[in-house]
Amino acid sequence: MHEDDHKTTPRALIGRQLRRRRTAGNLSQRALADAIGYPGSYISRVERDEQLPSEALARALDEHFGTLGLFADLRSMAEEALVAAYSQNFIDQESRAARIEVFTSSIIPGLLQTKDYARELLRTSLPTDLANEVDLRVQSRLERQKMFERDAPPFFWAIFDEAALRRSVASKSVMANQMKRLLQYAQEPYTEVQVLPFDGGLHPFPGGSVTLLTMKDGSRKTSLVESFGTGVVIDTPRDLVDLEQRFDKARAQALPQPASLALIRTYLKEYER
Repeated sequence: MHEDDHKTTPRALIGRQLRRRRTAGNLSQRALADAIGYPGSYISRVERDEQLPSEALARALDEHFGTLGLFADLRSMAEEALVAAYSQNFIDQESRAARIEVFTSSIIPGLLQTKDYARELLRTSLPTDLANEVDLRVQSRLERQKMFERDAPPFFWAIFDEAALRRSVASKSVMANQMKRLLQYAQEPYTEVQVLPFDGGLHPFPGGSVTLLTMKDGSRKTSLVESFGTGVVIDTPRDLVDLEQRFDKARAQALPQPASLALIRTYLKEYER
């Protein structure tokens, strides 16, 4: 019996099913890798439960072994398992929203984070017993960003405190690349980026973040409020009106986008020194 055969997580099941079906077909990891066009080291990491397969690899495995979506389904389950219970349904709604509004008080919003920024942030913030999930959670966060690659991406409005620019979560090069990513996203017609400067005074969301979703019919709205690793989904009309009022106040206190981008460029220069 393999040492991981006692695990029942979706990610472990992917590795177990891959190993069983590969050995049943008398294939080495290199032979399978050559057959489906992926590096052998990638196949090895997936088998050892060290990396979640990409959507493309999961589809390639299903096609090669004729498993009718088994690997794709397990991969989806593994991604869902990485998301806190309070936000699983919210993340699903996020992927189908027509408009997303986000305010964060001390970090760059997740949907705008670079891979390296997200990795350092998660490495620092995750509990010790979840340290081995950093790369998987980074991958999950990057998967969420693919919504912006659609032909009709959602409208996205991001507001964040200047502290998110000043607080260096990693090396200067990582922060410089993060600043470049913000400037890049701000050029897209569906994205607005605003910074609430230090001299803007107190804002309505100290110490936390809020995400407001508007669904495609325009009438259905929901919100996720997070702070210190916990969160609550809010969808009652009265509470949503309160959150929208607070968000609008933060938007009014924030710099307009041109001034916000100028401030981001100032930080970029500092990190590039």
